[in-house]
Amino acid sequence: MNSAIVVALAALAVTATLEAPPAAAQTPAGAAAQSAAAAPETSPLADGEVVKVDKGAGKLTLRHGPIPSLDMPKMTMVFRVKDPAMLDQVKAGDRVRFAADKIGGQYTVVGIEPAK
Repeated sequence: MNSAIVVALAALAVTATLEAPPAAAQTPAGAAAQSAAAAPETSPLADGEVVKVDKGAGKLTLRHGPIPSLDMPKMTMVFRVKDPAMLDQVKAGDRVRFAADKIGGQYTVVGIEPAK
């Protein structure tokens, strides 16, 4: 009796494996999530003004316009920066254009440039 159960379970496992599509084809949503993770550099830039640069904490306070990609209205807030070298490019009072994303649960500036 036990061997019959083992054979039946093994057959079921083989059938499930054969019917499953390859991992890459299983979820288009998974592919979209990977594209979204790589998208910050291509995210639309938001307008902002640097209020404070905190190099020790690796943070930047920005007064910014709406950020549609994050469903965020106009406000002033503190962001982490993806690369601490970004903090050497700006100072309080600078007008900037920047891209931000939510990484590890924290809003993070992933790209920044002087406003033209």
